[in-house]
Amino acid sequence: MMFERKNRILLKELVKTDFKLRYQGSIMGYVWSVLKPLMLFTVMYVVFVRFLKFGQDVPHFEVALLLGTVLWSFFSETTNLGMSSIVTRGDLLRKLSFPTHIIVIAVSINALINLVISLVIVLLFAMINGADISIYAFLAPLLLIELYAFSLGVSFILATIYVRFRDIGPIWEVVLQAGFYLTPLIYPLTLVMNMDVNIAKLLMMNPMAQIIQDMRHILTSTSNITVWQLINTNWIVAIPYVLPWIVLVAGYMIFNKNSKKFAEII
Repeated sequence: MMFERKNRILLKELVKTDFKLRYQGSIMGYVWSVLKPLMLFTVMYVVFVRFLKFGQDVPHFEVALLLGTVLWSFFSETTNLGMSSIVTRGDLLRKLSFPTHIIVIAVSINALINLVISLVIVLLFAMINGADISIYAFLAPLLLIELYAFSLGVSFILATIYVRFRDIGPIWEVVLQAGFYLTPLIYPLTLVMNMDVNIAKLLMMNPMAQIIQDMRHILTSTSNITVWQLINTNWIVAIPYVLPWIVLVAGYMIFNKNSKKFAEII
């Protein structure tokens, strides 16, 4: 079982090992976990905010952009590393008998550590910038749990496919790139709403769009439109909130069903 003492110890050791090996040989080491999203944010800020003037009608859009970048980076990092984690740890699978999903969870926890560090930077930047942090900011952990559940569920599915079909790697890169631009991250949702409100509603069915907009709404400015402000039908509003949990359960079931054959295939 996952919560047996030996499995908890193994999970802890895998997290520690992955965290140490990740930046081994790098001069700046763990600092890169913060620098990478900050560098990406800087590029997007210069191009889309300064040059293309995106987000002029959204207060503290630069904070919203940084927050969105950090959240998307977590999703991208978790799914990419989770996808290849079983193959990477193939030697461990052949030597030891343990719940295989611990490997994927260990990778996701490492990404979660980076996310927490990055969010501290975001909150400091938000306070310096005078962002309008809502009284509902206490709901942020619930949104982070939703983000983690969605990312882990997708990782389980990708890891299962990757064991048999390595070409899923470059395919997922394309999917991530498309998702990046289809999510109101570098542009405000109001920009899409002004073009076609139905397209905006469709985009908000994506859990990543819902999570990012909700986090922006409570941590940067309430002028960031959320799915429950955009759509009046309750069951439709519920879709992006429920979908991550469906993905997590389905992903775990798919992974668990195939995990017994992983060691043989690898």
